[in-house]
Amino acid sequence: MTSGLRITWALGAHGWADCTVEDERAKAELTASYISNAPEEFLTAVTRLVGGETETRAQFEAEPTAYRWIFYGEGEDGWVRVLELRHGSDHDNKGTEIWSAQLPIDTIARAVILCFDEVARSYGESSYRSKWGEHFPRTELEALRRLRRAHRRSDGT
Repeated sequence: MTSGLRITWALGAHGWADCTVEDERAKAELTASYISNAPEEFLTAVTRLVGGETETRAQFEAEPTAYRWIFYGEGEDGWVRVLELRHGSDHDNKGTEIWSAQLPIDTIARAVILCFDEVARSYGESSYRSKWGEHFPRTELEALRRLRRAHRRSDGT
């Protein structure tokens, strides 16, 4: 595993993806549908976390189930919670936590970048579009990569 965190994104039937998040303690499997901008929203949420936001979110719609990622940050420390909700519009307190971890924000960002780099290598961007139904989230992935690099340079790491 990568620094204690591994995230995978595997395309299934047209417009569907399976996502797995795991660390040394636990593993959760999620589903996402292309009815929402799940990959873009996910990458943007992590970018905001790296950028210093103290709370940011992303949601995967699985029709009608939803998986909500909640990211908290304070300094270099991050906390990730993944909730399963019966309906995407439900409040957090109606969800069931299926995975959580406290990790350095850089570890979270690195795992997400590696996940989508692997998606690009495995499928290629044109095949990704034909399987997912939307373009590969290259803009969001590169924004995360640039901000992570800048953040690491400013920290001297």
